[in-house]
Amino acid sequence: MKEMILKWNCLSLIVRIVIGMAIGAALGLAVPQVTVIAILGSVFVGALKAIAPILVFVLVMSALANANVGIGSRFRTVIFLYMLSTLLAAIVAVAGSFLFPVTIRLDVAAATNTPPGGLGEVLSNLITNMVSNPVSALAGANYIGILFWAIIFGLGLKKLAKQETLKVISDLAEVVSQAVRWVIQLAPFGILGLVFETVSENGLGIFYEYGRLLALLVGCMFVVALVVDPLIAAIFLKRNPYPLVLRCLKESGVTAFFTRSSAANIPVNMALCERLGMDRDFYSVSIPLGATINMDGAAITITVMALTVAHTLGMEVDIASAIFLSVLATLGACGASGVAGGSLLLIPMACALFGISNDIAMQAVAVGFIIGVVQDSVETALNSSGDVMFAATAEFYDRMKRGEKVEF
Repeated sequence: MKEMILKWNCLSLIVRIVIGMAIGAALGLAVPQVTVIAILGSVFVGALKAIAPILVFVLVMSALANANVGIGSRFRTVIFLYMLSTLLAAIVAVAGSFLFPVTIRLDVAAATNTPPGGLGEVLSNLITNMVSNPVSALAGANYIGILFWAIIFGLGLKKLAKQETLKVISDLAEVVSQAVRWVIQLAPFGILGLVFETVSENGLGIFYEYGRLLALLVGCMFVVALVVDPLIAAIFLKRNPYPLVLRCLKESGVTAFFTRSSAANIPVNMALCERLGMDRDFYSVSIPLGATINMDGAAITITVMALTVAHTLGMEVDIASAIFLSVLATLGACGASGVAGGSLLLIPMACALFGISNDIAMQAVAVGFIIGVVQDSVETALNSSGDVMFAATAEFYDRMKRGEKVEF
């Protein structure tokens, strides 16, 4: 048994995840009634969600408290990249919806969730979450609040703390990181459970119902992942970006696809940044920030779903309205939750741009939840892999400006 465990641990994590996926799919088809297998997935995602808020708070605070001078330009670059890619993703969604207009039957039972009333409410919620109680922010995984207070405490420690205190904070960050590494080693078993649950509950039928809408959403996301985002990286790095893009998709996107949570995938992205040789002071802040504002997939979902409702109702959408929708989706997507299905509740906000009533828009939200088992998985994979890719692009771009050699 010990020899088998050693051989298993010698395999790369990606190979072990693929094995877990295959076993999970086979069990989902063969013994769907053995629902206890799904507990593996629940435990894995639960562990990631539990450790992620603590990880973000401690690492961001430690990174700022111990940061060297000179990381400011990289943050400006990565924020620009996050926002630019999200805007371009929304524009791709507009183009896709105009080229391949899709209609749906708006007779689905309305979702029970309460959506934001408009962009003003989204921004108000963001500000409210930012200044929420830091303890409740940690307990409720409110990443806007966690980031805000981690920055405040980190800057305070940098200004006032003694060297011994900074060492304790740094050691605490390393302890939390080690706990995360242990959790990530359980990924093959967790993904086995997640795949089993998806296959046993939905089978292959989910790929046929609402197929055209799902194809449009996923197609737009693939265009952004494989064309738009690499083009942005190529312009900044002036070299072939695909080795970096494909590595991020493989090592971050695969896990995010099954966890369906950008927040839960933060520890995975942190570990990937470390393997890429990135500056911990930088990625400790930029990765949690990306999980909050880098929302290419969410922008695509909001835009496509809103235009689908408009097409279904026979509305003519002009170019000016489509461009404004892209900007609205970009800003709204930044307020999307970092958990599964977070972007769907922003669809009514986008539909309001065309004067579509909330009752009809909420039916589109219900459709979104039906196809969400695939749509939200691909969306999260795009969002989370982009967090690492653009963080790496910003850091490598900064290194190249200083004349350093960059390998990835």
